[in-house]
Amino acid sequence: MTPPLPEFKVHIDRPDIGEWLKGNTGLQGFTSFDSGKSGPHVALLALMHGNEIAGAVALDRLLRARVRPSRGRLTLGFVNLGAFDRFDPARPTASRFVDEDLNRVWDPAVLDGPRYSAELTRARDMRPFIEGVDVVLDLHSMLWPSEALTLCGSSSAGRALAKAIGTPPLIVADHGHVNGRRLIDYPRFSCADANCAAVLVEAGQHWEPATVQTMLASIAGLLRHLRLVDDTSMLPPPPASPRPVRVATVTMAVTAMTSNFAFVENYRGGDIIAKRNTLIAMDGETEIRTPHDNCLLVMPALRPSRGHTAVRLGRFEGAM
Repeated sequence: MTPPLPEFKVHIDRPDIGEWLKGNTGLQGFTSFDSGKSGPHVALLALMHGNEIAGAVALDRLLRARVRPSRGRLTLGFVNLGAFDRFDPARPTASRFVDEDLNRVWDPAVLDGPRYSAELTRARDMRPFIEGVDVVLDLHSMLWPSEALTLCGSSSAGRALAKAIGTPPLIVADHGHVNGRRLIDYPRFSCADANCAAVLVEAGQHWEPATVQTMLASIAGLLRHLRLVDDTSMLPPPPASPRPVRVATVTMAVTAMTSNFAFVENYRGGDIIAKRNTLIAMDGETEIRTPHDNCLLVMPALRPSRGHTAVRLGRFEGAM
């Protein structure tokens, strides 16, 4: 049986987003600003998971600061409002979703299928909007300790966008999860000839002030790169000495096949295992070993449930 989660503390306040719920797009929680000038339609999204409130804090700050595009269109969206309504700082892990993970349903076959859930209904409502967006920055946070990173999916457009944003400087290219497609895997952003791009920022641990700051820095990097906003004084400035961007490609995604999956150490996301064939975990009686030297551990879940991703293993581009 999977061991119980440790107690996690919430160090940021749940934002009051009530005044943003009506929005102005016909889609609850989505507010859009059109400059009237030619340019891309950019969407900043938070609360894909209802307990990842740092993203909601970041978007609430931008809305209150009256950030407006000088070209193109900018939309700020709070996604899983049903799960967010259930957030309780005394039980902060309990409101990730209502029925199922909203970031595992973005397969057209699932969206067009007969199945029903609260999250599928929300994704279906969002779908026409997503079909009109050119660039998506999807703001997430992590349960377990990890270096902040950007997931760019498998598309060249996503990779180029992540590099241009520059924050976080660790970029991971992957093909997602076996148990469902993420928004960044939706065909508009992931097909081979896609000229639209979506990236997912994992900005740090849930419920930490530093995670909000990383999200704001990522937003600032995106808006500056696209030259979408003239006045960025309300956003973090570019780093004086930016860290070099590193790109890793996932070579192996490890799914927990038993309820007895356990790492041999309390690894942290971003750890690099120097040697190939190093034992890192046991899945029941099955050994999980690194497939190559200088193996990056991407977001290890120290209490993975059966059938869910336990860790992704990555190889860096270029010499280490």
